[in-house]
Amino acid sequence: MALTSTLYTGLSGLSANQTKLNIIGNNIANVNTTAFKASRALFRPQLYVTDAAGAAPDGEFGGTNPSQRGLGVQVGTIQRNFNQGNLETTGVKTDLAIEGEGFFIVNGGGADSYTRDGTFTTNEDSQLVSSRGEYVRGYAIDEDFNILDTQVTNLEIPLRKLTIAKPTESIGMIGNLNTSGVPATAASVLGSDAALLDAGGAAPTGATLLADLRAANDLATPLFADGQVIDLNARRNGAEIDPEGNMNLEVDGAATTLDDLLAFMEVALGINTDADVAAAAPAGFAPGVALAAATAPGDPVGSLRLNVTSNVGVSNSTSILGGLPFGMSETTAAVGESTRTSLNAYDTLGNVIGVEVNAVFEQALPDGGTVWRFWTRSNDTAAAAEYAPGTTGGILGSGTITFDADGNFVSQANNAVTVDRTGTGAEPELTFDLNFSRMTALSGQSSLLNPDPINPVAGFATQTLVDFTISDTGLIEGIFSGNARRPLGQIALAQFDNPEALLDQGGNNFTVGPGSGDPIVAKPTQAGLGRLLAGRLEGSNVDISREFIDMIVTSTGFSAASRVISTGDRLMTELLNLQR
Repeated sequence: MALTSTLYTGLSGLSANQTKLNIIGNNIANVNTTAFKASRALFRPQLYVTDAAGAAPDGEFGGTNPSQRGLGVQVGTIQRNFNQGNLETTGVKTDLAIEGEGFFIVNGGGADSYTRDGTFTTNEDSQLVSSRGEYVRGYAIDEDFNILDTQVTNLEIPLRKLTIAKPTESIGMIGNLNTSGVPATAASVLGSDAALLDAGGAAPTGATLLADLRAANDLATPLFADGQVIDLNARRNGAEIDPEGNMNLEVDGAATTLDDLLAFMEVALGINTDADVAAAAPAGFAPGVALAAATAPGDPVGSLRLNVTSNVGVSNSTSILGGLPFGMSETTAAVGESTRTSLNAYDTLGNVIGVEVNAVFEQALPDGGTVWRFWTRSNDTAAAAEYAPGTTGGILGSGTITFDADGNFVSQANNAVTVDRTGTGAEPELTFDLNFSRMTALSGQSSLLNPDPINPVAGFATQTLVDFTISDTGLIEGIFSGNARRPLGQIALAQFDNPEALLDQGGNNFTVGPGSGDPIVAKPTQAGLGRLLAGRLEGSNVDISREFIDMIVTSTGFSAASRVISTGDRLMTELLNLQR
């Protein structure tokens, strides 16, 4: 019986050392596996037989120690080593290594698992996935690119698919307004070359049909015909007012009146007739289009001429080169220091909105300060797309800028600009400010007005996602074609109270084990988690030298256990031979 126990004791040694050799072999096989964690087998005695329990000493006896015989060895535990592996540089931006504690969270088949292997890439749907095709989990973004850190989800990096645009909030203006120029005392005034009468030779009124309007020197020929389209070829300070030809008026012979023509011309020419603008105009130069008595030599009594009075300042000077059945000639030239500029704003879809800004020296103040009036116009507002009675076309508004006697900015009024974007797919209204606070009003310098090139709230046109970076906190930041940057998501990490209790599912993936505790999910560098290194991978933590030494020691133990069995076998053979 004792010899039989010897055989089983030796067998236990073979089994335990064989298990350890398997583990060593697995470690060596994975010496180049990304983020592989080595294991080790720890032995413990299998069983002891107590022949004598021993006795405690007393006054007459010194006592004895227990007498026990071991019956072999068993594998007590297989322990995984989660120490950091060496970090290897790859240069691939989706390769990630964790320096410190934590596991990536990946999801395959609807279930989360945990890995240190950061060999990631993107699939055809722009989702970040592992080398096994599992989704990498993290925090997504809302529509304003804010990180939603309350729940993890699959991450996306939609290169060449995602576009962004930033609507304009404010446009800073820079430059100087020349106070040595003269204040505006006159506006450009145009008068019709023809004196006008109605078909009966009487003075026309606003209610006169265009079809009944005649030149005073030719009462037989109508100036306008039914169905005729009036499309003005007009300039403001030399620049074409309506280059797309959107503003036109079709004559209805039975309905379109002279008042309709006057209202159309005011809108088509971009003349601002707001009450505050009219109140500030020099006497006799109220802006607008009106009829006035014809007083040229030879003009019939009662005949009228059509007069166009532009807004004040040279930069608002208006000329009409065509589009009417009679010529329009300048009768009064504009007077007043002024300047003009064009700038771009952007709606919520990134569409470019061209805006014209004119600034005119309105008045000199008693204390030596100055007031300048500015006008804003745009052909990209909804009302400028097509003329409709009662609308304002491309006219946006007017405001004032005040400077002190030293040319320093003091205040600005009515500087909010609203552009109607109805029908474009963008938000229906774009409102932004013109900020003149960096402007000066100095004498002896030319008037110059420009948008500030360093203006972070001026918005930008549509940009496409072309690149990205991943920071040490796991933040995925998109880089767009115009160099704008936006968060695209943030990689999440998990840690466990006892990571050694995780269950290895193969393929470098672990799942929650009975003793691991629940995952604690947070952002990298938070809650004791390590940081991420992009363009690197964690290598295997197998110590090949130690594994070879352990293999030698373990194979020696295996050989020794086999010797116990062979020796026991010979002794049993000798015992059986005693019968002969």
